[in-house]
Amino acid sequence: MSLKITTLAELPMAVIKLLQSKYHYKEEAKIICDKVEVKLSKECFYPSNTCITDLRTSYWEEAIQETKRGAANRKLAEECYFLWKSTRLQHMTLADDVKAMLTKLRKEVHLLLLTNGDRQTQREKIEACACQSFFDAIVVGGEQTEEKPSPSIFYYCCDLLGVQCGDCVMVGDTLETDIQGGLNAGLKATVWINKNRIVPQKSSPVPHYTISSVLDLPAVLQSIDCKVNMSD
Repeated sequence: MSLKITTLAELPMAVIKLLQSKYHYKEEAKIICDKVEVKLSKECFYPSNTCITDLRTSYWEEAIQETKRGAANRKLAEECYFLWKSTRLQHMTLADDVKAMLTKLRKEVHLLLLTNGDRQTQREKIEACACQSFFDAIVVGGEQTEEKPSPSIFYYCCDLLGVQCGDCVMVGDTLETDIQGGLNAGLKATVWINKNRIVPQKSSPVPHYTISSVLDLPAVLQSIDCKVNMSD
């Protein structure tokens, strides 16, 4: 399962307020935050020896320099990054209804959380939202040789749980990594959480099931189980 952790949509506001009140930036404050968001969206897998703090501080440093057209300001970039990071972690949470669903599901099936990304960043997020107790195992792509959608990380997860790929279901909200990865590994089924009701491109991988909320998952799993029993 790939589970997104809820954060505040207004996350950049903390940094915008800092830049406006302490450093007297005006419209440049939002421009800087927008530039950083773009850089984060393009962030790819980095080797485990990469310092994510240095990398993401550099995003802020570059965005400030690109916007203000002046000399690099590493100190300000560090201040922005650590405020952005701390605000982000403070507001990470699992909704109560999701916690209840996971607790109930774990009594019936094995649950593993699989997430791509840098080891330090993902572990901090997992700890911040205190989701460890809801899963039998947690695997971070940045700690492995390959990430989703490579089948190798799915094989590793199955071995970790002591189950066969053909008995597993991948649940996630990203077609290119979660769903494609599940298909690549030959899992029993893939479930796409399409919260925003996005219309996928024709070239996108096709999931076995699509739901608009993770809370719909128990019904889908029951449907999958019934189909398997009927075919036996």
